Parts: sequence; C-alpha cells; structure tokens
Amino acid sequence: MEKEYFMKAAIKEAQKAYKKEEVPIGAVIVKDGKIIARAHNLKESKNDTTEHAEIRAIKKASKKLEAWRLSECELYTTLEPCPMCAGAIIQARIKKVYIGTMDEKTGACGSVLNLFEDHKFNHKVETEYGILEEESKKIIQDFFKQLRKKK
Repeated sequence: MEKEYFMKAAIKEAQKAYKKEEVPIGAVIVKDGKIIARAHNLKESKNDTTEHAEIRAIKKASKKLEAWRLSECELYTTLEPCPMCAGAIIQARIKKVYIGTMDEKTGACGSVLNLFEDHKFNHKVETEYGILEEESKKIIQDFFKQLRKKK
C-alpha cells in the first residue's frame, strides 16, 4: 500500500509535466515515510538537458536536508532512470529506487544497461520494479501518441 501511495505522488508529478508538454516523468523522494521532494521533467521549458525529474528531486531533497548524501532516502520514479539520472542516484547514495515502468530505449537500471549492478561503484542501490506499472506506462504512451498526432 505504501509503495503505491508514493508512486501515485510521482504519477501526479508526471501529469504536471504532461500538461506542460514535457515528457511526463515524475519523481518523489521519501525519508522516514514522508515525501521530502517532488519533481517532474522541465527539460523543454528550461532548455536544459539536466532538468529530469530525478535530478530535480535530488536537488530539492539535498536542499531540504542540507546534505548531498541521501543515504536514508528512497526515490520513486514513473520511468526507469536514464544513465545521467542513475549516476546521480548513485552519487547521492540513495538507498532504494522504486520504478513504475521500464525504458527499453534509454533505461540504465536493467533495460538497456544496469548501472546499479556495476560492482565497481562504491554505492549499491536497491531497486524494485513494476510499482503501478500500467498507470506509469499509460501516461507516457498517451503523451507520445498525442505528440505524433500533432506532427
């Protein structure tokens, strides 16, 4: 139940991105059972490739906790993180990542590659897949269907 609650919060963030015509990915960071950061993609509106939901959530959580180490935190994201975001998650020392749906094109947590299982890194990130998978998948599929219709 708890996992679904937090993933629903991430999906709400993805819906915000959708309304802004951004790729609808949302993320929340949880510490001690409470959401401490929420974010969604803003790459298009900010013209900044680093404005992914996960990166934005990490920045907000770090600011709130006044620390770059988020080792007592968990991250919920609607789409499997890309290599940039997976790297940031490792660097932030996030304990566990819950993923809504996998990204077969650019996923770096099990689909295309898995940075979380590279034993050379000094931090290991636990992962759990398929939390509200259908809802997470549907919002992104609907977005790209709508985008193709516009073109």
